Amino acid sequence: MSFRFALLGLAATLPLGLPAKAQELPQLRVAMPEDADAMDPTTGRAYVQRVAMLNMCDSLFTYNSKMEIVPRLALSYEWADPQTLVVKLRPNVAFHDGTPVDAASVKYSIERHATYQGSARRGDVSSVAAVEVVDPLTVRFRLKSPDVVFLSQLGVRAGVLVSPKAAEAAGKDFPLNPVCAGPYRWVERVAQDRIVIERVPNYWDAANYHFSRVTFRPIADSTVRLANLRAGSVDVNMNIPPVDADSVRKDNRLKLYTFDGLGYTGITVNMGRNNTTPGPFGTDPRVRQAFDLAIDRDALVNVVFSGVHAPNAYPVPPTSPFFDATLPQPKRDLAKARALLAAAGVKTPFTVQLTVINNPESIQVAEVMQSMAAEAGFELKLNTMEFVSSLDAADKGNFTAYMVGWTGRPDVDGNLRDLLYTSGGTNYVGYKNAQFDTLLDQGRSTGDMAARMATYRKIYQGLREDLPIIYLYSARWSFGMAAKVEGFEPVADGMLRLNGVKFAR
Repeated sequence: MSFRFALLGLAATLPLGLPAKAQELPQLRVAMPEDADAMDPTTGRAYVQRVAMLNMCDSLFTYNSKMEIVPRLALSYEWADPQTLVVKLRPNVAFHDGTPVDAASVKYSIERHATYQGSARRGDVSSVAAVEVVDPLTVRFRLKSPDVVFLSQLGVRAGVLVSPKAAEAAGKDFPLNPVCAGPYRWVERVAQDRIVIERVPNYWDAANYHFSRVTFRPIADSTVRLANLRAGSVDVNMNIPPVDADSVRKDNRLKLYTFDGLGYTGITVNMGRNNTTPGPFGTDPRVRQAFDLAIDRDALVNVVFSGVHAPNAYPVPPTSPFFDATLPQPKRDLAKARALLAAAGVKTPFTVQLTVINNPESIQVAEVMQSMAAEAGFELKLNTMEFVSSLDAADKGNFTAYMVGWTGRPDVDGNLRDLLYTSGGTNYVGYKNAQFDTLLDQGRSTGDMAARMATYRKIYQGLREDLPIIYLYSARWSFGMAAKVEGFEPVADGMLRLNGVKFAR
């Protein structure tokens, strides 16, 4: 039996109408909390990179505000059987270099995600056995085994298509001039200063994009970002700290959007990344458990974030359908923490070097934890780094513990596989646990939610024992915008989708 789905959104290419000339449209300026990493959908890892590329590099599918899968470069899909997915493509769509978006380009892009050196998407497409060109606008995915998560992965970076011609010509330099098929095309990047994209007038849905250019500016200091928003130097601020939320809300020149997210912030532990030799923090779970028990998550969130975020020791937020409310949230227990350190035989104060992204909020979180951990017998030393540099250090295994966030995916598998699966593309931990891998594969094999939750409960319990990532809290998104910006629709993945966004007249 086959199952055919007509997706939400446009079912055929629509005429472009009569949009204003590009030079007559206004420009949008967006402040981001850090700079992006490589501008390549295959190798990119950073949240801000995905934000900057989302409106430039279309994926086969995306998500709406209800977290439903909706079409972009795809029109429809059909499960011919549990291991065969057939996708129909939107006709008459071209990459920014004029080459066609067709089934061959889908095959190329998915295989590039799977095989390219340094790919961060390898885990997302690991269940693909073959990608077959049925006809120019039809592609067939044959999976190694049933995978209920695969379609959702085609709604994020794994589903992004790149121009085969441009990618082959550029090779490793593709991030310097990425060529995709979105509503905006690449203009330039100046590291630590700006990323600029410009509107594509003949894009199939160009009438819904109302800015001639979009400039993304990395500004690490939240005070400076807010000052720029108030002064009108930027139109969107993608990270308003909770301490500033009330003042933004009360400013009639601004708008505040606060909404639930999908991810977490936690401490990633080096348990042997890239064959490094970790100390007791990476090799002895009792030391990690002691650290975990030293942290008061409720106090941490209240002190730093005015209680806006959710204290959470698990990989999905309480708002997720994959959250298991039957599992306990740990409470601070200094006596037990000290006893675990004594049992582990480590000398106190036990030193842990924590890599921290160099922005005020992250540093404040780390300093509060530094004080808490000291009471249990830890000496937490902070190593502050620029964001992209911290990702590179983590990739090389040059860290002991690394405090970093994950923006999250709608399905819990997306919050686990790349990060902790043995062959995961961003497994900075170096975590190798055959039972975890088996359970995660099992969770993908069925669409029955009760069965999946029984599997993830075992996974959550195992992670609480091993603590390869010490989860701290689940963050909510908070965007500030100039009052003239209208049409923005919040989506839990934290993206800035510009379709329909414009300045009020």
